[in-house]
Amino acid sequence: MIDDPTNQQPKASSFETLFTLFHRWRSGTLGEILDDWRWIFTYSRRYKGAILYYVILGIISSTLGLVSSIAGKYLIDIITGYQVTKLWIMVVVMVGSSLFGLVVGNVLGRVTLKLQIRINNDIQGDIFDQIISADWMAINRYSNGDVLNRFTGDVGTVSANAISWLPTIIISLYQFFATLGVIMHYNTVMALLAFASAPFTLLASKFVIKKQREYNMKMREMSSKVMAFEVETFYNIDTIKSFGILGQYSRKLREWQQKFKAITLDYNWFSIKTNVYMSLVGMLVQFTAFGYCLYLLWSHEITYGTMTLFLQQRSVLAGAFSSVIGIIPAFLNSSVSAHRVRELVQLPKERHVEGSSWLDQYVDDGFELRMREVDFGYVKDNRVITNSSLVARPGEIVGLVGPSGEGKTTIIRMLLGLIKPDCGEAIIKSSDGTEVELNIETRHLFAYVPQGNTILAGTIAENMRMGREEATDAEIEEALRVACAWDFVSKLPDGINTPLGERGRGLSEGQAQRIAIARAVLRDAPVLLLDEATSALDVTTERMVLKNIVTQHPNKTCIVTTHRPTVLNLCQRVYRVMSTRVTELSEEESSRMAMEF
Repeated sequence: MIDDPTNQQPKASSFETLFTLFHRWRSGTLGEILDDWRWIFTYSRRYKGAILYYVILGIISSTLGLVSSIAGKYLIDIITGYQVTKLWIMVVVMVGSSLFGLVVGNVLGRVTLKLQIRINNDIQGDIFDQIISADWMAINRYSNGDVLNRFTGDVGTVSANAISWLPTIIISLYQFFATLGVIMHYNTVMALLAFASAPFTLLASKFVIKKQREYNMKMREMSSKVMAFEVETFYNIDTIKSFGILGQYSRKLREWQQKFKAITLDYNWFSIKTNVYMSLVGMLVQFTAFGYCLYLLWSHEITYGTMTLFLQQRSVLAGAFSSVIGIIPAFLNSSVSAHRVRELVQLPKERHVEGSSWLDQYVDDGFELRMREVDFGYVKDNRVITNSSLVARPGEIVGLVGPSGEGKTTIIRMLLGLIKPDCGEAIIKSSDGTEVELNIETRHLFAYVPQGNTILAGTIAENMRMGREEATDAEIEEALRVACAWDFVSKLPDGINTPLGERGRGLSEGQAQRIAIARAVLRDAPVLLLDEATSALDVTTERMVLKNIVTQHPNKTCIVTTHRPTVLNLCQRVYRVMSTRVTELSEEESSRMAMEF
């Protein structure tokens, strides 16, 4: 597999992002960046005390570094000048400040890591809640991979910079001006030479901006293509194996690898040439500064210790300058990540209809579901359901039949309150006549078995308790019996504690489907929705499961969608979903359809 593309992308220089920031200001989008950072700071403010502690430790660490360097200067001067009277004092100061600085630096690293973890968990927890409570239609505009990428990568970027942005600026500026002041104290010209590489670096970086952008775009596009190929391959591994085309996909991967390699090496060669040029500029400034130091030393204007201090602190000064400038890429990257995260946060939320909790007192009586003259379409001017009505009452099994893709699953989503009719209404009605629009607050009254394999990695008991965390082993066994699953579960090595792999690996499709039905039965909700949930069962087992559900829970409202209406004789009402219309079939039509299958 290709490595994570985020680790392969070229990093824009600090000065490139400085020009980008200026361009954003001119184009009027700087306000968006500031809005993103205001959002980031809502999390930073929660840890302002810890961040202040971080700043203080950073300033102390920088100060100790300067003290150690100055002590080293005097120590060198003492040795070279044979002034041994203060030798041990300088040794103690230098060693003590270095050791204390070492301790402070490690404490600073520990504090930084703890803050990053806390803020990352804080943001991820908030974002997770926002994502799972987002409107179904809104969140489904994003692919699962995109949502996951934002939830992990972008939140990580935000949390890493939320605490380091302000402290790094303060500490770097303090270090820069403190170091510059120390050098100027001994020689002003030396201070100017120490800072001389900055304008050269700025001017040189301007020439490589365009090229870096081009490579950055190519790398991102290629990374996306490689990632899409990998995800699609692993998701469809069963299909690829069944077609016997493993070799074909192996060759495709290597073709993508070669393309990625070519772009990466091309950019690497450009980086080498750029780095050589920048290094030559740095070396020129360094040799100039070194030559000037030698001249001052030769003319006895400075001591050897002062020369050592200058050369040492020149590097510190350049590093502090780079740290300050380096904040700009982090500033922009964090704003981009924050913007991507905020897009998820700002998605419309699911509807909470007031008064929904009133229904809870009528759970034992069961509930009636109704759709009245409903119109719905996922896309404007493209109807999936048109002027359709439906009713399902307590104690009934209601069947939805029709070709695939005609809207049966859409009806299930509407009953669950995931989507809302464009016109008409979808309601739940209690035994006292109270009607409430179906919404997130009524969903706890439903148990749902969707299409496909919905078994998760873990034991059978853990899968079952998804519906009811507090369920006992005896209750789990009873639900398995209702779903005709206990016969095979009881024969497994560890019974309900038998571990299953991802997507129910270790079970047949029919067994996995019966576990999913048992999970819904265990939830013991007054409404049961089975969306093609018996497709992998044989006819006899299918009928037995539905009979068990009705017998064990007589007030349950059960709606079954199916392509094979072999259970229609068990249904009190059958609806055909076809050509955007939901039409109730007569008893004769239902019987005739059942006979045909």
